[in-house]
Order: sequence, then C-alpha cells, then structure tokens
Amino acid sequence: MFLRPSVTSSGQGAPAHMALSLRTCACACILAFLPGPLRAQGQEVRLALPDTSPFQPLPLRSPNAYRTAAGTPGPLYWQQRVDYSIQAELDTATHRIRGMEIITYTNHSPDTLRYLWIQLDQNLGSADNPLRMWSQRYEDEEGFIGGYTVDVVAEASAVEPEKQALARPLPHRVDGTLMQVMLNEPLAPGEATRVEIGWEFQVPLFWRTSRQRVDQGWLYEVGQWFPRLCVYDDARGWNTEPYTGHGEFYLEYGDIDYAITAPAPYTVTGTGILQNPEEVLTAQQRRRLSLAERSDTIIHVISPEEIGAASSVPTGVGETRTWRFRAEGVRDVAWAAAPDFIWDATGWDGILIQALYPPSGLPVWSRAAEETRFVIQDYSNRLGRYPYPTAINVHGPVHGMEYPMVVFCSGQESDRHLFVCACHELGHQWFPMTVGSNERLFGWQDEGLVNFIGISVFHDRLPDDDGMEAGFAPDGMVEWLPPLVNPEHTIMMPIDWGPNSIYFLHTVKSAVALNLLRREIVDSVALDAAFREYATRWAFKHPTPADFFRTIDDALGKDLSWFWGSWFFRTDQLDFAIDSVTQSESEGTVTSEIHFSRKARMVAPVDFFIQGADGTEQHVRVPVEVWQLGPSHAYPLITSTAAQPIRIEIDHKRAFPDIDRENNTWVRRE
Repeated sequence: MFLRPSVTSSGQGAPAHMALSLRTCACACILAFLPGPLRAQGQEVRLALPDTSPFQPLPLRSPNAYRTAAGTPGPLYWQQRVDYSIQAELDTATHRIRGMEIITYTNHSPDTLRYLWIQLDQNLGSADNPLRMWSQRYEDEEGFIGGYTVDVVAEASAVEPEKQALARPLPHRVDGTLMQVMLNEPLAPGEATRVEIGWEFQVPLFWRTSRQRVDQGWLYEVGQWFPRLCVYDDARGWNTEPYTGHGEFYLEYGDIDYAITAPAPYTVTGTGILQNPEEVLTAQQRRRLSLAERSDTIIHVISPEEIGAASSVPTGVGETRTWRFRAEGVRDVAWAAAPDFIWDATGWDGILIQALYPPSGLPVWSRAAEETRFVIQDYSNRLGRYPYPTAINVHGPVHGMEYPMVVFCSGQESDRHLFVCACHELGHQWFPMTVGSNERLFGWQDEGLVNFIGISVFHDRLPDDDGMEAGFAPDGMVEWLPPLVNPEHTIMMPIDWGPNSIYFLHTVKSAVALNLLRREIVDSVALDAAFREYATRWAFKHPTPADFFRTIDDALGKDLSWFWGSWFFRTDQLDFAIDSVTQSESEGTVTSEIHFSRKARMVAPVDFFIQGADGTEQHVRVPVEVWQLGPSHAYPLITSTAAQPIRIEIDHKRAFPDIDRENNTWVRRE
C-alpha cells in the first residue's frame, strides 16, 4: 500500500508519530469488529502472522531475576569465584614451563556441582587434540611437542599442606583443549573446593605463548599458560567451547598469586604487583620504580647500558631468581621474561606505566611507555578509570595480544605502528578484562567494541591521520563492508564457526556499525554515555549480548531493534532509491514530490541533499520510522520558483553502506 504523508504549511511531511497514531487508530477500529472471544476480558490480541519486518523484536533471552529487561544485573545475579596459587619454573634449555597450581573454586550458583570443566589452551597444538587441524599454522621446529603433560589432579588440603601427598586423586578426562574433573563430593551452593593440578608444556616458537632468540638468550611471552576454570553461568551453565585459536577465552574472576622461577640474568614482568622486590631487584631499581610511579617523564629502571651487567642483578643471587606476583580481581595473568629487557616506567594518577623491550626495539620502543600512558588516560576518560594498579606493554614475538594489566605488541616499524597496536590491545583492559564477555561465542563484544572506541582514541593522538590502513577510519569505513557481507555469516555467529572471515565480521563490521550509529543515527555524546554506563554496570561481571543491546537502548531511551537486527543478527543490505520526482508550479512556488523507496531489507534514516536552481543547498532527513509504514513513500517539498530542485541525492555524504548508488540521484531534465 502506498502511503503519502500530508503536507504542512512548512512544506514538510507529517511527523512519523502522527502517522503511527493513525495506524494505531485503524488497528483499534479493526479489533472492534473481531468476534467477542478474541477481544473480551482485556486479553491481548496476537495475530497469527509472524513479524518479519526490519522492526521485529530481537531474538533475545527473556529477562529474569538474574538479568533485567533494562540490561542491568538482576537482584539475584550471581557468578562463580576462582582463586589460584601457582608455582612455575622456566627451563630455558628445553623451553619448558613446569607448574603446580592450587585452585580454590567457590560455588555462588544455586546449583550443586558434581564436576568442574577446565581449559587447557596449550593443547591446541597437541597431537591428541581432535581439532588439531586448526593448529597446523602453529607447527614448530623439529622435535617440538605441543600440549600439556598433566601429572597431578587431586584434592588440595585447605589447612594441612604438609599432608598434601595423602590427598585423594580426582578422576578426570581430557578432551582436546578441555578437561573434566570429577569431584569426590558434590559442591553445594555456597561451598568451596580446592583442586591441585601439576602440569608442564614446551613453549612454541609462534603462538599466544611464544619465544624468540635475542642477543643474550631467549625472550618469552607467556599467556594462556596454566589450566583455568571454564565459566559456569546462569545463561548457559558450563561454557565448554573448545579452543581453536580465534575465540580467545571466557574466565571467572578472583585473586591470583603466582611465582616464576627463571635463570638469574632474566628479568620477569607480569600481571599484578611484584611481591618480593627486595629479593629480585637492586636497591637502585626499586628507587627508580618508586620515582617513576609519581613521575610524568620516562625513567629507565634498566637502561640499555645496564643490560647484562652484573650490577643489574642483586648481590647474593644464585643461579635463579623467583619473581612473586599477586593480582586481585582478575580473570587471568600473563608474564614475560628475557635476559636483555630494557625497562622503562612512568606514572599516571597513581598507576605505574611500564614498557619492556629488547634492544632491537629501539628507537621506536623508547616511546612505548609514554604511548601506553596516553592510551590508558584516554580510555579512562571515555569508559571510566583504569581499574588496575599497573599497565605493561611488552615487545616480543607475539604480534598483538592482551591480558589483565599486560599486553604483547611486536610493532617496531614506526611510531604509528606501535601506537596502533597499543591503542587496540590496551583497549582490551576494559573489554573484556574488566567487562568479562564470552569471547569464544561473541568476539564482537570485545574486538568490535575496542575497535569502535579505538577510533576516537586513535584520532585524539593522530588527528591528521585518516586511519584507514590502521582500521580506525571515522569516515569511509562503510566502504569496507562489501567483502564482509556474506548471506551465511552474521556477527552473532560464534567466532570459531567458519572461515577466517568470521573474525573480521566480529572485529570490523561490528565497529563499522557502531561508528555509523554514533556519527549518523543517534547523538554521539549520548551514545558515549551509554557505553560508559554499560562498562560501569558490567564491570567484573559477565554480560551477554542481550545485556549490551538492552543497556544501550535503555541509556539512549530508544528501541534500536531495527539497527541491531540488521547489523548483528541478519545480513541485511541497504539500497535506497529515488524512483521519481514530480513538480508542479503555482503562484511563485514549486511543489516537488520525491518518490523514494527501499529495495532491500535494511532500514535507516534517509538523508536528502537538495540543490536548487539558484545554487542554494539544503539537507532534509526523514526519520527511520517512515519505513514502518511501507517500502515506498513520497516526500513533499515546497520551495520558491527560483530555488526549485534541479538535483536531489540520497546519502550525499556516503555515510551509509548503500549497495547501489546509481539509483540514489535524480537530476531535473530541461
């Protein structure tokens, strides 16, 4: 049915809410004639036909006492707690890490648990991994053996550690990158259990745990290195997606104490606060660190000239040093070690900012600590203060990866290259380190959100850079979409379910969508506030996609189902067209009717650029709600004869991903 908005004295179409009111009245008239049983007793009438319009409700889990319709944690929201105590040793001769950990698992759920599921990410490269086909790109040198050797799985004594040898073993089975541990007694709500696991693995040459040769030995970057509990939540119970290399992790929060024993010449850095500086640092290094925390300039804790010098190791140290760290309220820890780290530090707002890198990183990495401070400060201003006591950027073989308080960046080609890596990886300190989403299923909740926020941070630092090559382009990003649109793959598809292009859907298409929302559809200040609200509501909790969509809608006061549905749940495309323009002249005025339509399912506001015969220009926006009334419309425009339109174009700025721009323009013919 063709609907035409009425013409007001200003020449504008009737507001959308008036048209909606008319439609509501029409529906009421129809319902009045329905048979009594269908409309009696105040019962809601539901038509049998499903809603297939672009404005249909999102397929979200129903709100409940755990997660509300407004997107907030509900009054009965709960999550598990996991604390770790880890002792590990790095053998640089064999590149093996041997560890023993005690896990304290506290059951805050209303359910009784009879077993635990544990992630064994290092098994990605194991010969016994049934999904080994995904790990072939991680093949190492001859003789390398991937995966864990697990030699102890037992109860851990809570009060008598000396009797640990008498602890009962726990039955367990390994299935690829997961391990199921059966409990000897069921774990009731409110109770805790302690599990001891002994393990070792060989560090590969290329992976998220990796190593590379440096002048004085080997540099190690170690992440996803110890067995970690899977998440048990109200949305899905045990989250046991196997690790295949793309989807990163989903973890519980708790406190982690860990000790790394390495050869004495090695400097070790990692998540958390160093607990024994008197044992592993010289008095001069400790003074420099203390000064750096209160300084806005870069201070060398270990300078390039001090690398390898006997004075850089405390006197009395034997063949090894044991570095002890503690991290509170984190979901993971990572660390790095090398014999020739240059160690820079500075401070911001009580946060110790650090950068560690080998001499090969010079001269670019001499500015890494300052760039890290800039990123931490900028994100803090946008999303809420950085929640941890330190932020560390480490240069090594891992191209780019994030863990609480620590990021790994390999960039050393230029200042810009280093900043791009720092801007992205440090953004992950908010998503997902603080806002703990499920990366295995919904990679866009961390990668996409960080790419989106990173656009603003990048241009705060480099305002004259278009950002296209770096993936931080505020303009023109919609031009990236055609190769990303695939009728079989949506952003809501788990990041491991398909080819590598799925990863780019999560990281790029979601960022393009959110950037479009911010720049063209809603007030940018309001959307920034909505993101801050989301980050605050779900800090150190586990939000689902429904919690994100509902929070943004709630904070904006808008129902954006039409937007989320097209961009995230479906593979809709946008194609607006000017079908024709009719003009009539009367008493010095010209009435132009712009007949426009949409040829594809995606909807959006319609922007008209109108050029008059006298050279005047004007921009007119038709709100997205017009598409609730049908796919074709006529927009009336009244102008003077001198200013009658001679050219009309939809989306003159090319802000929207219109797949056919040939039908976007009308030109008057003489």
